[in-house]
Amino acid sequence: MRSIAIGAALSGALALAVASTPAAQADEVWGGDTTITSVTVNGGKPIVVGVSNKVTFSGSVTATDPDGIEIARVFVYHGGPEEDDMDTAAAFGRPACTAVDAATKTCVVPFTLDPGDLQKNTQAGQWNVGIDAFDKGNGGIALDVYKHTNVQRYSKLSVNASPEPVAKGKSITVTGKLTRANWETHDYRGYTDQPVKLQFRKAGTNTYTTVKTVYTNSTGSLKTTATAAGDGYWRYYFSGTSTTATVKTAGDYVDVR
Repeated sequence: MRSIAIGAALSGALALAVASTPAAQADEVWGGDTTITSVTVNGGKPIVVGVSNKVTFSGSVTATDPDGIEIARVFVYHGGPEEDDMDTAAAFGRPACTAVDAATKTCVVPFTLDPGDLQKNTQAGQWNVGIDAFDKGNGGIALDVYKHTNVQRYSKLSVNASPEPVAKGKSITVTGKLTRANWETHDYRGYTDQPVKLQFRKAGTNTYTTVKTVYTNSTGSLKTTATAAGDGYWRYYFSGTSTTATVKTAGDYVDVR
């Protein structure tokens, strides 16, 4: 990936030209003492993408150089750094830069990730974060992979506890279903063989306690039983994976008599 070229190569991305600076070469420091002091993407949280809504987030890079920083940028992409190896990337806009001092600037880059650009479920997981920065002289830095960020498939989870009401000490049945975005079919499909926690919150309290762990079946469905000890709320909680987002249901209230 030549960091300058990436903008022009991406559909929907805003190609940026930096006046009076040479084209950045991949993994290179040239003509100066430019260094990167920090880079964050989406506040350090995973980027979660469904099947229809565009997702917006930002990346921040702080760079310093004795000559001062003209501009710095962040790039978020999947695949190899060369254009032929890169299978998709987040479209980016013009950085908004703020001077920290005479030598240092922090630049915030807006990004948009369109589910329509994601054609394979294997694109979920680790994405590369590249950077470049240019000083006010003839120096700069470009790194194809400065760090990584996670892009996850959006997940959905349902719950239903019954019967309602129920006699104290009797069993209740708690059903539900875990699904996640399928970027190949652009709908939601069951997430199979996944551990999901059944949790209970006693009426009048604020804390859920895990009762047991239940595994989804071949369609992503959940079904288990529990003892009705008192009034309260039942929910399912899925802690997520590297490729799929964390999700929890609202509590389903059961009246115990």
